[in-house]
Amino acid sequence: MSMRNENAEQVLQANHDVVIVGAGFAGMYMLHRLRSLGLKVRVFERGTDVGGTWYWNRYPGARCDVESMQYSYSFSEELQQEWKWTERYAAQPEILAYARHVADRFNLRPDIQFETSVVSMSFDEECNRWTVTLDSGQDITAGFVVMATGSLSNARTPDLIGLSSFEGKTYHTGQWPHDGVDFSGLRVGVIGTGSSAIQAIPIIAGEARHLTVFQRTPNFSIPAHNHSLSDEKAKDWKVNYSELRRRAREESRNGLVFDFPTKSALEDTEADRSKHYEARWAIGGTIFTASYNDLAINKASNDTAAEFVRSKIREIVKDPDVAKLLQPTTYPIGTKRICVDTNYYETFNRDNVTLVDIRNAPIERITPRGLITGGKEYEFDAIVFATGFDAMTGSFAKVDIRGREGMTLKQKWAEGPKTYLGLMVAGFPNLFFVTGPGSPSVLSNMVVSIEQHVDWIADCLVQLSQRGVESIEATERSESDWVAHVNEVASKTLYPEANSWYMGANVPGKPRVFMPYIGGVNMYRLKCREVANRGYEGFELRTIAGTSQSRRAVKKG
Repeated sequence: MSMRNENAEQVLQANHDVVIVGAGFAGMYMLHRLRSLGLKVRVFERGTDVGGTWYWNRYPGARCDVESMQYSYSFSEELQQEWKWTERYAAQPEILAYARHVADRFNLRPDIQFETSVVSMSFDEECNRWTVTLDSGQDITAGFVVMATGSLSNARTPDLIGLSSFEGKTYHTGQWPHDGVDFSGLRVGVIGTGSSAIQAIPIIAGEARHLTVFQRTPNFSIPAHNHSLSDEKAKDWKVNYSELRRRAREESRNGLVFDFPTKSALEDTEADRSKHYEARWAIGGTIFTASYNDLAINKASNDTAAEFVRSKIREIVKDPDVAKLLQPTTYPIGTKRICVDTNYYETFNRDNVTLVDIRNAPIERITPRGLITGGKEYEFDAIVFATGFDAMTGSFAKVDIRGREGMTLKQKWAEGPKTYLGLMVAGFPNLFFVTGPGSPSVLSNMVVSIEQHVDWIADCLVQLSQRGVESIEATERSESDWVAHVNEVASKTLYPEANSWYMGANVPGKPRVFMPYIGGVNMYRLKCREVANRGYEGFELRTIAGTSQSRRAVKKG
């Protein structure tokens, strides 16, 4: 083959209909849908395999807080019938095995380029195409780009003085070594008490010579009561999957199937409430926060649930002073991500575990031997940062994304993320987000929300092609109206009362804006369907001939 032909082939390979960034659950399904439409698609993934968050988060005890039978794809009847989950709440290795199975079953790997990061993207207004630059320096062009980078994929390590001086080992729960870590006989410090820490701490405590946990804000956690998944239970789900999936999509606020309560906590007597909470505690899992129908909106009702969990902490933890430190009192239960654990509170009864409160005495610096807080130095062989993520916007911020007139997404979102439906951004045509800010996203069963977004995007591309439309872009009006609606709905709940990562409060300098849409998976789905049925209302469509088709956004009721 001549050099000229080789170059021609390289140019051909560099041009695609759609580029997808990320090969987690969103990226894999997006690839499957678009490929079935006959589109030329390429996925770029910085990891060495599929799986997204379940590829990176391999810390001890990593486990999903959504039950396995619900945390799975529904797009293929054969897939959901053939796969066998082994536990009520699947652990990370099993979920990663599931993701790999999906990639192999649908032959997705040939269209995924692993160990490749997207460093920048720019939109060409003349030809309505994106130029995507890879870390190799190669440029790829595509008519459309789908950001399937995940809401919790940008691990955040605090900028502590002296961090590089530490002579021991440091780890982040979101970037765990793939070959594991042996803490046997070591002095270990864990910084953070969020979801990842709550899962990891009991495991690390069982290995380490001594474990010291540094806590700024205690979290509410409910026991998982995990167990093996019986064949009978799995069969019940599989026989009824069609109806159960429909209920998750169309009737549920969070994409989960369970019997949603119909009364307020204040309608029960104190004795009846206690019995009800005890029953929910015995079941375990995040649905504890749905014990009554007003826990998210009525502070008096919420207080009853919060106090019940605090009473459980006092009951479990033997040292009254430690128990007091572990009891959240500064925010309503559920307004920070509710955690699910296995023996978390019990771990603080161990002789080799120490809890250090750093709320009023922040960590001053890392030293070669450990860290200093409250004027005291703690010495460690290893430090684990369970300090979470730059949630929802962090993965986008890592890429230099430039839309019309060279505006960057960072500039656009300087005061907080702005989207229309969490799907698109004004000024950035042909750029889609899967479970982006302004959508139910992290407040829902992520797989349900992922499938809904992927299906909407795929259907949209079909409609654009049939109508001769070359670009689609959210209008400024529809975007501002949607942002106002997202904030209005959130303000009617207790969620804004907590300094949570939903608000960006875990990242210094990040704007305090409630990022996910709390209006419910069911209502959101109806809104997206309505927008599409009205000719993509709220979007500006430009045809190949250059004419514009603008649809005003419908008013929110």
